[in-house]
Amino acid sequence: MKTIIDNEKLKKLPTVEDLLEKKYGTKNSTAREEFDAKSRAWYYAEILKNARKAAGITQQQLADKIGKKREYVALLERGETDMQLSTFIMISEAVGLKLHLTY
Repeated sequence: MKTIIDNEKLKKLPTVEDLLEKKYGTKNSTAREEFDAKSRAWYYAEILKNARKAAGITQQQLADKIGKKREYVALLERGETDMQLSTFIMISEAVGLKLHLTY
């Protein structure tokens, strides 16, 4: 079955930026900055959660390794709380991730 793309209809579709602007406001607005911060927290939490699972350790085992409570790890993995850079590094090391900074 061949799919035919109607370029005229395609041009009328909103962009991701259009949708974000409509729901969260323009870039640099308070609502948009809050959304961006939450989305970054979720993104990094997903990376850490997937690495934890790949390492075969539970939230409790991770919490024990980094000296935190399991509930805190759960909040981080859901992107519901922000973490300090030091915590991010501790978790990364505990699950076997290597961090590289470039300039």
